[in-house]
Amino acid sequence: MAAENTVNTGKDAVDGAVEKTKEAYERITESVGGALNSEQAEQISDTILDTVTGFAKKILPDSADSQIDEVRRKVDEQIGTEK
Repeated sequence: MAAENTVNTGKDAVDGAVEKTKEAYERITESVGGALNSEQAEQISDTILDTVTGFAKKILPDSADSQIDEVRRKVDEQIGTEK
């Protein structure tokens, strides 16, 4: 009987820990998702993408410009608020 109570207590503790871990994961996921879809992320990503795009266009042939613009557009769609 004592061993069974100990096992049940341990099981309850593990179940509680798993539940708290799930809740923490959900909160973190929401926070990260919110950060990636914020106006600040949009501004920062636009600045970075503009810089990288400009650099790529300077070092690559002009014939690659449309491909560079397409990659920039696809990346920009995934970050920030302008989707």
